[in-house]
Amino acid sequence: MQRLSKTTLAGIFIFLVSCNTEPGSSIENDKQLITEMSKARAKAFTEGDAAAIAIHFTDNALLMAPGKPAVKGRAAVQTYYESIFSENTTQLESHYEEVKVSGNLAYGRGFAKVTLVPKKGGAPAVSTAKYLNILEKQPDGQWKTTHDIWNGNEEP
Repeated sequence: MQRLSKTTLAGIFIFLVSCNTEPGSSIENDKQLITEMSKARAKAFTEGDAAAIAIHFTDNALLMAPGKPAVKGRAAVQTYYESIFSENTTQLESHYEEVKVSGNLAYGRGFAKVTLVPKKGGAPAVSTAKYLNILEKQPDGQWKTTHDIWNGNEEP
């Protein structure tokens, strides 16, 4: 049986340590950055700030809202949210239930509760949804959404 050299063992150890997913690792740091970005998007939704939401999308992002045609591009994402905010005051409770990172791509799967209060008066509309975001790490280290899709939990 052949014995492994100390250099080979050291190389294996360094490889295993570099694959570490413990807190403080690159993957855990990326998950934290993705979660913080998601929280910033939720805050912007509650504040009715479409531009602050759109900044977290790539230039060619795809937004797939239920019952609507898909829209493509950061400007289209901003326009979509502006149409909601022009008619409603909003509140969003949202969180990721799962975040997975693989290289420069990631996904976040989550739950959301949306409250829309019509500015012209009327009863608030409350809905819950499940969603999936696909994200891409940008050259500057920021994570941005490339695809955003969700559907409601309520019966039609």
